Amino acid sequence: MYLDEIVAAQKRGEVKGITSVCSAHPVVIEQTLKMFEYPLIEATCNQVNQFGGYTGMTPKDFVAYVKRIAEKINFPFEKIILGGDHLGPNVWQNEPAESAMQQSEEMIREYVKAGFAKIHLDCSMRLMDDPPGALDVEVIASRAARLAKVAEQSFSSLRRRGGDGILRYIIGTEVPIPGGATEHEEGVSVTKVEDVLQTIEITHQAFLREGLESAWERVLGVVVQPGVEFGDDFVLPYQPARTVNLSKFIEGQAMVYEAHSTDYQTCHALTNLVRDHFAILKVGPGLTFAFREALFALAMIENEMIVREERSNIMQVLDQVMLKHPEHWMKYYHGSEEEQAFKRKYSLSDRARYYWVQPDVHAALQCLLKNLGTRTLPFALLSQYIGKTNLTAEQAIRWKIDQTLMNYFQACTGGTCE
Repeated sequence: MYLDEIVAAQKRGEVKGITSVCSAHPVVIEQTLKMFEYPLIEATCNQVNQFGGYTGMTPKDFVAYVKRIAEKINFPFEKIILGGDHLGPNVWQNEPAESAMQQSEEMIREYVKAGFAKIHLDCSMRLMDDPPGALDVEVIASRAARLAKVAEQSFSSLRRRGGDGILRYIIGTEVPIPGGATEHEEGVSVTKVEDVLQTIEITHQAFLREGLESAWERVLGVVVQPGVEFGDDFVLPYQPARTVNLSKFIEGQAMVYEAHSTDYQTCHALTNLVRDHFAILKVGPGLTFAFREALFALAMIENEMIVREERSNIMQVLDQVMLKHPEHWMKYYHGSEEEQAFKRKYSLSDRARYYWVQPDVHAALQCLLKNLGTRTLPFALLSQYIGKTNLTAEQAIRWKIDQTLMNYFQACTGGTCE
């Protein structure tokens, strides 16, 4: 399995990693398949679960969805690695622990049965009847092992029915808020070596108590905080000097680090992360941000080429729909009405990504693409708004996404950053 190759290469001292694309956007997924030989596509517990999540897809649905995209471009589906991110009781934090864990178990079963090969066990969140404050690491580890046992049982049942495949685990919980921070931050604390060691040792003991010796051999990564983060209007860049001890520690372990919220890091920063054994780089909002950037730029081009009454008005339509359905951004975008309006358009957290499937927004997008057509757009307008010429509207969208993906490709394959 390619994930195993990444770990082995890291242990040989090679600067080799893998990009984990955490997105359900069809164009993002398609460009990911075109960019990487062994693409890793991940779904989160909020995005995809047994009740549909905010995408409306169960794990089985998501697998079929990715498979259709692969078939569309003749990409071999067997080369795709599917991962489940933050799989645990996050969705059910307002329920008692036992109820939340039972639903988490069912979610894990569905993920494994559907063919997800990389499972991030995340039980770090406090549940309704847990004592106040941060959860004890023993409780987190015990719950993670409980879910791993369910995953193993589901995987064994799958194999008995003639299925094939693999199952690998990621542990660790010291992660930024999914989708970016909700407040401006000047810095975040890098995970301490003693905390990583404690996570590994206590989780190992919890696995052993559940009789999961062989499963522990397939734990290939641990999530830590390397000091990177982003929010509405800031990016905290990777600083290698802060992770020297952390990087040295993992060299003596059988696993690598997984780094979350690497969105908006430069190619050089991403390369340094991989060099320092943060071999699994997660990215999500940064890719849909590039998609939105492209659409807004095309809207500017549309304004120059199309008469007012025939324009898509996609920027206005998007904002109207976001105001009408504020549930995906209201908790995250703070400030005055003017500040919130700015964030709805331009926040690096890109909560706009939840709205492209809304009927009115989708219709506006189709109108935009129809208006601009399949012709190569004018040189001057592409130069002004996109930054690359000789492109159609669709090519401009894909090119913008590829610029972000290419940074990850270079970082993970030892390429040269421009």
